[in-house]
Amino acid sequence: MTFVAGIAAVILGTVVLCGCEEQAVSNEQALKSVPAETSVNAPVQPLSRDERMAWWRDARFGMFIHWGLYSVPAGTYNGKRIGGIGEWIMESANIPVAEYEKFAAEFNPVQFDADQWVRIAKDAGMKYIVITSKHHDGFCLWDSNVTEWDIMDATPFKRDILRELTVACKKHGLRMCFYHSIMDWHHPDAQAPFYPTYNNGGMSNPNFDRYVRTYLWPQLAELVHNYGPLGVLWFDGEWIRDWSDDYGQQTYQRLIEMQPDLIINNRVGKGRGGMSGMSRKGSFAGDFGTPEQEIPARGLPGTDWETCMTMNDTWGFKSYDENWKSTEDLLRKLADIASKGGNFLLNVGPTSEGLIPAASVERLAGMGRWMAANGESIYGTTASPLGAPP
Repeated sequence: MTFVAGIAAVILGTVVLCGCEEQAVSNEQALKSVPAETSVNAPVQPLSRDERMAWWRDARFGMFIHWGLYSVPAGTYNGKRIGGIGEWIMESANIPVAEYEKFAAEFNPVQFDADQWVRIAKDAGMKYIVITSKHHDGFCLWDSNVTEWDIMDATPFKRDILRELTVACKKHGLRMCFYHSIMDWHHPDAQAPFYPTYNNGGMSNPNFDRYVRTYLWPQLAELVHNYGPLGVLWFDGEWIRDWSDDYGQQTYQRLIEMQPDLIINNRVGKGRGGMSGMSRKGSFAGDFGTPEQEIPARGLPGTDWETCMTMNDTWGFKSYDENWKSTEDLLRKLADIASKGGNFLLNVGPTSEGLIPAASVERLAGMGRWMAANGESIYGTTASPLGAPP
């Protein structure tokens, strides 16, 4: 690693950083389809944590993509604008499972172009992409053998989004990563029976263990075996009552046995301290913390962390959310995070037609122009040895 000490100027002010260039991933071999029930008990060569985390620490900047059926209503249900974030509309508008399922027939993103999406991320200076394989509504963006509640069986589109993005990421040298929700508002053994309040932390499903063993784990095996090697599995929805640190540790171990170099966030466990995103002492913490819409006031020495953030006020697409952060603001946030030794996972919420909103594309292009000239001050950085300026 080459260390650079200097001033990241332009619009960012003074920061002292250490940087290195990341080598692009050049894995062009064909994707192999392996049955989800393939054994995860084969002997593996363990890797040190530093070996697994090396590429991620160098990358520093990634794209988050929240996309699914919630892009069809786009924040509006029965003619009314629904408050809250777009991907939560099933919960926020109290939509019954059977009614929500009707959005699948309208989800036909014919303008989706995986290569274009990946090029937008790459040109912005991003090194990895994390997309929602399954959000809380339970809908799957890949061809799953475990359910028909997926892109191939339930929609007129009938194309495997995750496979197309995986191929495009390999082509352009980005790491493919998947977000996956533990909570599932659609599955009868998970949160579906809790309607009209799917996100009821006080309720328990007596069949939840069956959901984990016959649905959640087999789907995770599909993702790792059929779309890997993956960079990160990024969990969410772990706050539900039925999930436990024990489930988290079992899930983590199964996944590492399948892919020894896989990185898994702290939301696989139960100890995350709210939006601050860091795990409480003594809880199972995965590989990195996940501050949400927040940047720690100071660095977190010896701890890997990644701030995820929206460009406007929603993760999933809302047609009327125009409260966009400026390109300058986003660049300042990137420099602030990198100077504290963290990663920046910046979100886009594509439309139901398959397009990344123009306002997002414009801001990413502006960030890319700055990164082309100044990326050395971001990639591979460690936390600044200096305190905050007076």
